[in-house]
Amino acid sequence: MCGIVGYTGSDIAKNILVTGLKRMEYRGYDSSGVALEVGEGAAAHLDVIRRVGKVAGLESELSNIDSDATCGIGHTRWATHGKPSVVNAHPHTSCDGRIAIVHNGIIENFAELREELEGRGHHFKSETDTEVFAHLIEEAYAETHDLMASVREACTHVVGAYGLAAVCADEPGVIAVARKDSPIVVGVGETGSYVASDVIALIDATRDVVVLEDGQFAKLTPAGVEYTDEAGNVIEPKVTHIDWDLDMAEKGGYPDFMLKEIHEQPRVVRDTLVGRMTPAGELDIDELGLSLEELNDIDRVYVIACGTSYHAGLIAKNLIEGWARIPTEVEAASEFRYRNPIITPTTLVVAVSQSGETADTLAAIRDARIKGAKVFGITNVVGSPVARESDGVIYTKANKEIAVASTKSFIGQVVSLTLLALLLAQVKYRLTTKQARMLFRELSDTAEQIQWILDTQTEAVHEAALLCKDAQSALFVGRGMGAAISYEGALKLKEVSYLHAEAYAAGEMKHGPIALIDPGFPVIAVATKSATYDKTVSNLMECKARGAKVIVVATEGDEEINKIADCIIRVPAVRDVFSPITASVPLQLLAREVAILRGCDVDQPRNLAKSVTVE
Repeated sequence: MCGIVGYTGSDIAKNILVTGLKRMEYRGYDSSGVALEVGEGAAAHLDVIRRVGKVAGLESELSNIDSDATCGIGHTRWATHGKPSVVNAHPHTSCDGRIAIVHNGIIENFAELREELEGRGHHFKSETDTEVFAHLIEEAYAETHDLMASVREACTHVVGAYGLAAVCADEPGVIAVARKDSPIVVGVGETGSYVASDVIALIDATRDVVVLEDGQFAKLTPAGVEYTDEAGNVIEPKVTHIDWDLDMAEKGGYPDFMLKEIHEQPRVVRDTLVGRMTPAGELDIDELGLSLEELNDIDRVYVIACGTSYHAGLIAKNLIEGWARIPTEVEAASEFRYRNPIITPTTLVVAVSQSGETADTLAAIRDARIKGAKVFGITNVVGSPVARESDGVIYTKANKEIAVASTKSFIGQVVSLTLLALLLAQVKYRLTTKQARMLFRELSDTAEQIQWILDTQTEAVHEAALLCKDAQSALFVGRGMGAAISYEGALKLKEVSYLHAEAYAAGEMKHGPIALIDPGFPVIAVATKSATYDKTVSNLMECKARGAKVIVVATEGDEEINKIADCIIRVPAVRDVFSPITASVPLQLLAREVAILRGCDVDQPRNLAKSVTVE
């Protein structure tokens, strides 16, 4: 949610800012804007240009402005305080217009601060919490005449989360940056210094970036960057090298990012597994962070996550309990810290987050650590807050995911959680080396099985989508692993096609959901060959008897399902525990195809953001 970009150097700033903002469009936003340092000496001032809607509108406006400014900041906003409007868009300015700021996060005590500032004569122009920062910095600057020191002072008054960049007309070429609970990355390129909330905005300029920690500050100038702590002491930053390139973030000939990323899933499986098992048959997770003795002591697991990651957690519960025999609970991260879960030093909390910066998940991690739990992260972003705040981590190796609806990240999460379950089972001596090696080999085989689905099931997916496109609602059902996949399938359909969908364990059909079914109502079932297959088929026969259009994800070669299905999407036969990896792919394709038929933007669905960095 929201995006920050800033540049100071020798190149034209407006072009760099627009390019950076466009790179971050996938995160979700409703308005955008830039602040440029213009003029010199007594004529120095800030030009602030803001627009509601796509960055293309801002770009068009800037193309009509003849500006050679070489320093500026930009922002894409996702409304939290105040409606989407020009006046609420960033950057926000001080009373005198000499200071401009962009901010990600939420200021929890903004109402109190605003009242105090207004009492001291400050005039607010917007409804946002962010504007408080501009006035706090303005007050401090009147005393210090030092932008970096003023930003540091302003932060002492704020309760909440912030990633912040500020410029001042009286300090040309300087960008002051602060971070607390909201991602900020800084880099230095050949022509200047850069700041952004997402490394994708900097990738053209540099591959070596500094991910600011909470309580760290950065002063950017054309010559370089100085990093300081809360007391103003100079610190030595940790540099992270980015090993993916911009080509990985482009469409590569596909009509949209979502389809491209669905087709990248065989590679994600391979990359996530490469080097993970030794010739001796032992799991090798070099980022483990926990000793084998600590893992052997684990007697309870919580998987905490949001959205798609939560559904990956449901799959992990089955694997960890089934293989390692450790009691496992899956919780929405947004709820976890608001109750009093049983946590001891032998509790393992597994935090799953595609971006590694999900606010609710980070808050849950911190709460769990305070209570003494061990924490393990599953994320796609190296050096992300989840990775840094966990004892150990498995990276999903999905590379950059641009489409808002997660597809390849979900598969990467499921594969990574499967590795963790295998590791715990080995440590607990619940699986022999021979068994673990066999399961790892079958897990690796899912890469080819996904490719088979992508190569052969396009027509079946299209036929299924035609049965759904004009519906008002849809029902997803499955049992066991199929239930978890159904939850994810329903979410995907809602996200990208705006078609209402619900998912239930198929055995719950009689307890209410069957009342929804009337002639033509689409029921999408995961009914692969498993111990619960016959019962699932029985449930589908009830739906068929009531006139439902039955769409089934079924195992290749299953002829029995032909008797009740209106449309069948085939998947290869796999061990039941690996069915989520294969059976989820047809549901991703189906959601996208329905969305295309309904004229929806599959990469940037309305009201959604790729990275949810506020609670």
